[in-house]
Amino acid sequence: MRIDKFLWSTRYFKTRNLASNACKKGQVKVNGHTVKPSREVYPTDAIVVRKNQIDNQLHVLQLPSSRVGAKLVDIYRKDTTPKEAFEHNELLKYSKEYYRKKGMGRPTKKDRREIEDYLDVPSPFLENDEDEN
Repeated sequence: MRIDKFLWSTRYFKTRNLASNACKKGQVKVNGHTVKPSREVYPTDAIVVRKNQIDNQLHVLQLPSSRVGAKLVDIYRKDTTPKEAFEHNELLKYSKEYYRKKGMGRPTKKDRREIEDYLDVPSPFLENDEDEN
């Protein structure tokens, strides 16, 4: 079975086209090697899929004949992704929310002034004219 079809049938990607594009971008590795979408997958292969900044690690147990239900996915693969990867992703999410909420856009003039006051950085526009004389 092709790697893109396997990832689609075990519900790692919503469509086969997304799985194929991930392979083309180098986000899928089989046994440590970056693969093309047409690479054949066999039982006992180790697959690493980079998705949402997480390296999902899985081992192929069997090959499904077609796309399977979510409850039956564990029959065909064994997920060995460490929990630290998911915890690291949660920490990244919280750190981004703390700095600036999504959709807020560029900092305003008021935000810039608050940042400069916090960092005690003098503005380059407020230099003294006495130095020029």
